[in-house]
Amino acid sequence: QVQLVESGGGLVQAGGSLRLSCAASERTSRTYAMGWFRQAPGKEREFVAAINWSSTVGQMADSGKGRFTISRDNAKNTVYLQMNSLTPEDTAVYYCAVRYGVLSRSPYHYDYWGQGTRVTVSS
Repeated sequence: QVQLVESGGGLVQAGGSLRLSCAASERTSRTYAMGWFRQAPGKEREFVAAINWSSTVGQMADSGKGRFTISRDNAKNTVYLQMNSLTPEDTAVYYCAVRYGVLSRSPYHYDYWGQGTRVTVSS
């Protein structure tokens, strides 16, 4: 069982930045991809970004391209999401997730989830 704890959410004005972090509770000998998803009120959970174990492959949703950056530090079992130039459309609860194996854009492919961290962007 892997527990994930997100942090770094909060209230920010449009145009501002936030850095989300997600720490996994335990080390494992298995390699895993890590992803970020978000869910706005009344909407389905959507893919934001994902990164493979070795950080050699990353994927980003179109909504985040040019503004968001995903990275990870395996020594700390932590994945980060740097978000710049935030807009009110980025307001959502952001979740990190772990998938054993290759990264995926589908939330159904992920094995463990964090509890989420809320991001609110005011106009």
